[in-house]
Amino acid sequence: MDTGTGAGTGGGGNGGKNAGRKVVLWRHGQTAWNLERRFQGSTDIDLTEDGVAQARRAARLLASLKPEAIVASDLNRAAATAAELAAVTGLSVEHDAALRETYAGAWQGLTHEEILGKYGEQYAAWKRGEPVRRGGGELETEVADRAAPVVLKHVDRLSDGGTLVVVSHGGTIRTTIGRLLGLEPYHWEGLGGLSNCCWSVLGEGARGWRLLEHNAGTLPEPVLGDDV
Repeated sequence: MDTGTGAGTGGGGNGGKNAGRKVVLWRHGQTAWNLERRFQGSTDIDLTEDGVAQARRAARLLASLKPEAIVASDLNRAAATAAELAAVTGLSVEHDAALRETYAGAWQGLTHEEILGKYGEQYAAWKRGEPVRRGGGELETEVADRAAPVVLKHVDRLSDGGTLVVVSHGGTIRTTIGRLLGLEPYHWEGLGGLSNCCWSVLGEGARGWRLLEHNAGTLPEPVLGDDV
């Protein structure tokens, strides 16, 4: 899916220097909390057996892109997902806490229904696009503030045409894409969620980063996670 150009922040629009670099933003595999529709946030939850299988299958596909580098959140579910791609490609993984999922305070550990029951007004305000500290946690713009610079730092190390794989979380990936495309925060929700172990691809264009693919994978899967 090609959704056009974006103003972006860094990386693109550089008159051809390091042209053609790509960023693959890959969400971690399935966890038990995903299945329970329980908000994970920065809680460290492991992959299920199916989640490991998802990561292994996706890694074989992503390896065909011949990535130059892998950077991942240090939470177990992302680190374990990244390890599957490292095993196939022989690349090492650099872990960075700035790529963690949104910290959501009191929401973390609650199911979707529990959040609606206890924090219905806060949830509704968030869905309307208002800046909300869900559960007293981070704003989405603060997540982008910490995650997007990490992505750009690693992009700057790529060769012409090189590909970086970023293994992270649904909310963090969405906010990072929004920031790199130069979208106003209100419009980030329009990008939609990522299914477990699916990915989005950004490529450099003449005017900045462009969204080339979104929520890509082998077959469509339901979106189960913190960002629904």
